[in-house]
Amino acid sequence: MSIAESPVFTTLVPLHPAAYAELAARIDGVVTTPSDADWNTARLAWNLSADQRPDAVVAPLHAEDVRTTLLFAHDHQLRVVPQGTGHLASPLGDLAGSILLRTGGLLGIDIDTKELTVRVGAGVLWGDVTAALAERGLMALAGSSPDVGVVGYLLGGGISWFARSMGLATSHVTAIEAVSGDGRLLRATAEEEGELFYALRGGGGNYAVVTSITFRVFAVRDAYAGMMMFPMERADELLSAWERWTRELDESAMTCFRLMRVPDLPELPEFLRGQNLVIIDGVVAIEQAEDGDPTAPTGRTADAGRTADAEALLAPLRALGPFLDTFGVMPVSRLGELHMDPPGPVPGTGDGVNLDELPRAAIDALLGLTGPDAQTPLMVVDIRHIGGQLAVAAPDGGAVNRLHGRFLLFTGGMSPSPADAAVLHAAVAQVLEALAPWRAAADYLNFREVATPAERLYPVDTLARLRAAKRRYDPSGRIRSAHPLR
Repeated sequence: MSIAESPVFTTLVPLHPAAYAELAARIDGVVTTPSDADWNTARLAWNLSADQRPDAVVAPLHAEDVRTTLLFAHDHQLRVVPQGTGHLASPLGDLAGSILLRTGGLLGIDIDTKELTVRVGAGVLWGDVTAALAERGLMALAGSSPDVGVVGYLLGGGISWFARSMGLATSHVTAIEAVSGDGRLLRATAEEEGELFYALRGGGGNYAVVTSITFRVFAVRDAYAGMMMFPMERADELLSAWERWTRELDESAMTCFRLMRVPDLPELPEFLRGQNLVIIDGVVAIEQAEDGDPTAPTGRTADAGRTADAEALLAPLRALGPFLDTFGVMPVSRLGELHMDPPGPVPGTGDGVNLDELPRAAIDALLGLTGPDAQTPLMVVDIRHIGGQLAVAAPDGGAVNRLHGRFLLFTGGMSPSPADAAVLHAAVAQVLEALAPWRAAADYLNFREVATPAERLYPVDTLARLRAAKRRYDPSGRIRSAHPLR
């Protein structure tokens, strides 16, 4: 059965509550329906702008709960939508006829200091993993936000602060435990269930519900990291200088250029509140993983020579005269503070694309819509310099084993109401349309927050292989993800 021929699961008449009571009696987790007092809490996504209204929410406690839920969905012709945190909830759209499977109860962090791997449950957040590893002098390739779920991040690829020197985080995954769409409990590695292992590393969650994931970690304690702040009035000069600086940049450095219109909120520091800023934040690797005992009391410390190299590398940016410069040696456990991402659920609207280049014409187009003189609802424009090892296909990598282009752009803002969301959608679309001449061949799944054709995410041969994996592991199209393969 092809993806196009997969049945459409639409429950015109919602199931009787007794059916969900039966499911609740069969699992150790929790089943919540619209008739329950905590319904509006159970259905919330991390992105509060996504008004999720499934037929029911199931919170499993283990893999067998997941399997029972999938079989129940099969019996009643329902879709199953796996979700950890709900950061990428907006593209899901209408959830009628679906069970929202919230995996936050699938916990556990098991660190193997000998093999330098960690196995985590599907409900674990990056902040928890980072803290647990730091106690042992270890580091994982976490993203910029500690509040993001580990599994969702890895299923989409995973861009860490070390990505230009170490590649995508998903390329360091060694094993995945999951329940297939047809109800099989599977363990996928390079040696077993190889096509599932391939598909889940960058191909999203279209094929199975992941219950745990194992990946490599590294004996690294410190990095040279921080941010520089400038007034937004200098955006043109600064973006042009930063783009030139990135052209021959050492792979040890990963930086992000940001235009930020900071809201006037009392919980923010006074010097930030209500300001329009340019921020360049990032990390320069000053340690390299090595053999030995990473748990030894002395651990690894920042090498003075490499610290000097990092300072020399950043010298051209410092010469631009930031009014605040926090770059210095920092424990890797604190890198989640750099990007100042919201520490909890917020209502937001945005989208992102990959760009091949940022020539003068592209900078003019972008700043004309988002720069200091623009009247825009967009609160942030992030431009991450990629390339380096991200541009090199990882040996034996998954569905996404490299990224296209030199830059990854994301823009958006806060949308506390549907009217705000509509205004932001229009502003985001205008920016992406203006940058269309410089779009790369494929976009990064985790940054696409609107419904996106699969052809924009994967090359033709990769997409064909992913669709074959969908047929093999979810033959009736039971599982629904933020970015389906059709």
